[in-house]
Amino acid sequence: MESMKRTQHSAQFKAKVALEALKGQSTVNELASRYGVHPAQITRWKQQLEAGVDEIFSRGQHKRAREEEALRARLYQEIGQLKVELDWLKSKVSPL
Repeated sequence: MESMKRTQHSAQFKAKVALEALKGQSTVNELASRYGVHPAQITRWKQQLEAGVDEIFSRGQHKRAREEEALRARLYQEIGQLKVELDWLKSKVSPL
């Protein structure tokens, strides 16, 4: 018995096939024949594309929010450190 090796398709290939399926200009069976992929696999890729398409347009917003949060955390840490140093200096300086 000959063992079958699973084909690993690139993300670019999957996106191309899924996008063609989404366009609807060819049937899933026609695409399966053209690209040598099972129709069920094309249907899954199409569903993944439909489910994840909103993320494509929101990535910039998510990235910007993460960067702002990291900056905010760093600034709060610096403020805390400066406050500790100021309190220490105040305790060491004798009143005039």
